[in-house]
Amino acid sequence: MVPYFERFIAFRYLGSKRKEGLISVIAWFSLIGIALGVATLIIVMSVMNGFRAELLTRILGLNGHITVYDRRAPIKDFNQLALRIGEIPSVLYVTPQIQGQAMIMIDGKATGVLIRGLDPLIMQNKSLISKNIVVGKLKEFGSGADVVIGKRLADRIGVTPGDRVLLISPTSSTTAFGNMPRIKAFKVAAVFNVGMYEYDSTFAYLPLRQAQLFFKSGDTVNALEVEIKNPAKVGELREKLEKILSGNRYALDWKQRNSSFFNALKVERNVMFLILTLIIIVAAFNIISSMIMLVYDKTSSIAILRTMGASRAAITRIFFLSGSIVGFVGTAVGLVLGVVFCLNIESIRGLMESLTGTELFSAEIYFLSKLPAEIDWIEVACVVAMAIFLTFIASIYPAWRASRTEPAEVLRGE
Repeated sequence: MVPYFERFIAFRYLGSKRKEGLISVIAWFSLIGIALGVATLIIVMSVMNGFRAELLTRILGLNGHITVYDRRAPIKDFNQLALRIGEIPSVLYVTPQIQGQAMIMIDGKATGVLIRGLDPLIMQNKSLISKNIVVGKLKEFGSGADVVIGKRLADRIGVTPGDRVLLISPTSSTTAFGNMPRIKAFKVAAVFNVGMYEYDSTFAYLPLRQAQLFFKSGDTVNALEVEIKNPAKVGELREKLEKILSGNRYALDWKQRNSSFFNALKVERNVMFLILTLIIIVAAFNIISSMIMLVYDKTSSIAILRTMGASRAAITRIFFLSGSIVGFVGTAVGLVLGVVFCLNIESIRGLMESLTGTELFSAEIYFLSKLPAEIDWIEVACVVAMAIFLTFIASIYPAWRASRTEPAEVLRGE
């Protein structure tokens, strides 16, 4: 423990007097710099954690962890293949489906969509969709020629549940009048909003049988989605799955499909951490400059303390404590500021958008409709520890410089 006398002197030296007012101002700027650096680092890392977690949740919520395809032909024996895949340990369920592209049109408004044909019961169990139905009822899906579409797609073409839309297949049918595009009317059963722009603006779901009729695929599918217990171990399960696949069939897991995207997020996250750490380092250098100025200003006081019996170690502790106080308080303020900002980030975003009149977080650019933030407390602890460590390191040299002051030389000069 630091003796009371040394703590008293350390706090007194940080006080603002007329002579050393500039030193106190520099110390305050150092404190503010550290606080802003710590807060910014916590906020940015939390937002990037939340961004990755939200994207991963939505990607895995609408897509299987592993998808089985056939390179050349549709999968005819999909029921038998699904049973074989389901026997693999840690597989939760297997979903046969039809995937294809089409054009959706109503009243002259048309846009491209990605069609997915699913069994109505499986569609009910997709929690990411069933829990995010904003208009309509999902229980009506499968009663006839129904379609479920995303909210942004519905807004773009101007439809609501109960409206009929036309789906146009990219492949044509041969008739007596030549090749004609396949067109079929579907009733909009429900509209979902999962909060990810890509899915809300391009996905449309059909009952599996209706999708087979629309694409004229017969009693076949072109993909099997596999859900597993632990998505993080998808690589191990994919290797087991490939052993039971034959011919031109292959398996593609979610890490392979999105590898470039998540690698880019990881690189960006690491670069941002390094860049924002420089803010704390700059603030730590400000502590060095302010403490050295304080040492020069307090040379006479140091000499008097030495003549009164204060040891070199005591002088070192006094000035080390002075610099550490600035760093510790700045880190604490930054921690509180960063955590409070992360917990209220969506409200703050809304306030700033209303004040500036601009859209700060465009869903078209950032994929998500809300700004996410997920606090990793271990990461926060590392940031706090790093900031305190840097400020302690920055306080060592000024404290050592103060302890080297020779009382005889200083008092002789006086």
